[in-house]
Amino acid sequence: MSQTPAHFRDQVSTLTDDGLKRKWIYPKIIKGKLYRYRSAVSYFFLLLLFSAPFIKLNGEQLILLNVLERKFVFFGIIFWPQDFYLFVLALLIFIVFIVLFTVIFGRVFCGWACPQTIFLEMVFRKIENLIEGDHNQQRKLDAAPLTFNKFFKKSLKHALFFCISFLISNVFLAYVIGSDKLVEIVTEPIKGHLSGFIAIWVFSLIFYLVFSRVRELVCTVVCPYGRLQGVLLDNQSIIVAYDYERGEPRNKVNKGQENQGGDCIDCKLCVQVCPTGIDIRNGTQLECVNCTACIDACDMVMEKINRPSRLIGFKSEAEIKDKTSFKISKKIYGYSAVLLILIAILSFLLIKRTDVQTTILRASGTLYQLRDKDQTVSNLYTAEMVNKTNKTVDFVIVPDDKDAKIQYIQKPDSIAYGGSAKVTFFIIMPQKNIKQYKTKIGFKLLSNNKVVDRFETTFIAPSNN
Repeated sequence: MSQTPAHFRDQVSTLTDDGLKRKWIYPKIIKGKLYRYRSAVSYFFLLLLFSAPFIKLNGEQLILLNVLERKFVFFGIIFWPQDFYLFVLALLIFIVFIVLFTVIFGRVFCGWACPQTIFLEMVFRKIENLIEGDHNQQRKLDAAPLTFNKFFKKSLKHALFFCISFLISNVFLAYVIGSDKLVEIVTEPIKGHLSGFIAIWVFSLIFYLVFSRVRELVCTVVCPYGRLQGVLLDNQSIIVAYDYERGEPRNKVNKGQENQGGDCIDCKLCVQVCPTGIDIRNGTQLECVNCTACIDACDMVMEKINRPSRLIGFKSEAEIKDKTSFKISKKIYGYSAVLLILIAILSFLLIKRTDVQTTILRASGTLYQLRDKDQTVSNLYTAEMVNKTNKTVDFVIVPDDKDAKIQYIQKPDSIAYGGSAKVTFFIIMPQKNIKQYKTKIGFKLLSNNKVVDRFETTFIAPSNN
C-alpha cells in the first residue's frame, strides 16, 4: 500500500497549511528525454501561434477569430454569421475530441499543447532561470533583503516579462482584429486607433500578471478542465502515474545496496520538479497537468541506483494494480462514435456549402398575376444573396425551366465582399405550361459562367387541367 498521508486531498499544494497565504513554487528543471521532446513540441506550437495570423492563404490570413465583425477564417476559408452553425459544430467536435483524448490519455493536452503551459514553462520559466538561477537560487534571492543585485535581477526579469507579454498581446489581437488592422494600429498615429492601442496595453498587463504572478493557479483554480478530468478518467485511462505496487514500501538506500523494500527511495525529486507542487505518489490529482517532469526526474534516480526506469510513467490504474494491458472501454467506443458522426455531419455541410448563399421568398401579400395580353402568369419574388468569398461577385440568375423568364424590378450588378444584395423580380411562365396550382421551379446563380449556388421556390398559378 502507498504511504500516502490521509489528508492530502484536503490541502492545496500552492497554499500554506492554514490556507491563508500562497506558497510560491520553485520547480527544479531536469532536462530529460521527455523534457526535450516537450520542448520540441512547444517550439513548434510557438512558431505556429506567432506565425498563423501573418500567413496569407487565398488572400486571407490563416486563422482569424474576428468576433467584432463576426468574421472567422480557418486556413483561408471565410465563415460569416450565416455559417455560425458550422463554427458551433466545429467547436463541439473539438470539445468531444478533447473529452475522448482525456478518457484515453488524461490531461496530456495541458502539459504538452496548452498555450498557458507552453508560454510559462518554455518561455517565462527559462528566462527566470537564466536571470535568477536555478530553483534554490531563486528561493534564496526572494528571501534575501533588497540589494542592488536583487533589484537589478528582478527589474530585468520583469521588464523582459512585460516585453514578451506585449508581444503576445499584439499576436493575440492579430487573431481577433486581423494582422492588417494590427499593423495599422502599430504604424499609424495613436489618435486614429485609440481603442486598439488601449486594448493592446490592457491585454499586455493581463498576460504579464498571468505569467509573472498567477502562473499555475490558472491550471489549478481558473481552468475547469482539471475538475472535468475527474469524471472522465477511469481505471483504463493512461495517465502520468506512480507505480505504487512496485514503489512501496519506500526506503532510503544507497547505490549498490541490496533492495530491502520498494523501488521508491523517497527522494522527493518528483515533488521538486512539479510545476504545480503536488506529490504524484499521492495518486491522480486535478492539479496534475501531465507535463511528465516527474517521469524524467524519477528515471534519472532509477538509473543512478540501478533500478528499472518508469517507476513513474504513462500507466493506467488497471496496469498498475491488475497488471492488465490497455482495453478499449464502452465509454471510448461511445465518444468515438459521437465524434465520427459529428465529423461526418460537418464534412457534409462543408462540401455542401456554397460561395454565395441565396434565400428566396415570395413578395409579401401577393399570389399570382395573370397577363392576358401574352397568356402568361407571373409571380413576384425577393431574393437575398450573401457573399461568402473574399472578393466582389458579379452574378446572374438563370431559371432551370427554359420557358421561364425573369423580369427584374430591382437588380444590383454585384455582391460586395462580405456583403449581401437584394433582388426583386417577376418569374413569368406561359399559362399553357401550368399543369398544377403549385409547381417547383429551380434556379442557378452564375458568376463568370460558374454555378455558385442553386435554389428553388414554388410557383403558383391556376391549372389548365
